[in-house]
Amino acid sequence: MVRPLRIEYPNAWYHVMNRARLGQDLFTDKDDRLYFIDLLQETAGMFNIRVTAYCLMLTHYHLLVKTPDANLSRFMRHLNGVYTQRYNARHKCDGTLFRGRYKSILVDADSYLLQLVRYIHRNPLRAGLVENLDQYTWSSHRGYISKAKKWDWLYKGLIFAMLTRHSSMQIACYKEFVEKPDSEETVSAFDKGAFPSILGSEEFIEGIKEKILQSKS
Repeated sequence: MVRPLRIEYPNAWYHVMNRARLGQDLFTDKDDRLYFIDLLQETAGMFNIRVTAYCLMLTHYHLLVKTPDANLSRFMRHLNGVYTQRYNARHKCDGTLFRGRYKSILVDADSYLLQLVRYIHRNPLRAGLVENLDQYTWSSHRGYISKAKKWDWLYKGLIFAMLTRHSSMQIACYKEFVEKPDSEETVSAFDKGAFPSILGSEEFIEGIKEKILQSKS
């Protein structure tokens, strides 16, 4: 089977997902989740990755990241590899934890960034895990509604700026936005099972094709 092409270039945006193998739990308890979030923050700092949104579900996770240095593969190799080592050591098992290579969708930030932040944060609602997003601990949603300095590592300033020019209204505008249902286009793109390699406008996709051709030449 041919592996999907990994498209990497400076300042690209990606929606990244990975799932545990054989339907097993990727996060068995609170300690697993806390460790993954700490590792995500640490690894993002190591590789200069901008984490804009994340959500930890039971069997999988979602990330929305920007890569100033075009190094998504290195970042993901470290994140998944170190988490697997720690998981196996803690739970006294060995072997592969993830079902396969992570899935990454190259994102047109101008068209889909806001939609994906909402989609990722609303995962627990769609799964029926909570009735209110504020009840879910294991996503970056809480970082968006908090002014605590512990969330300064989260790259949320751009999202706030896209929602409003008034800093005093950022959290309120975000809450209003995320409480609205996901767009049908966004949901359908991920509910088909076969995720697209690129999510963007026709102009964006044509630009990516040109980058690929230039790279090959």
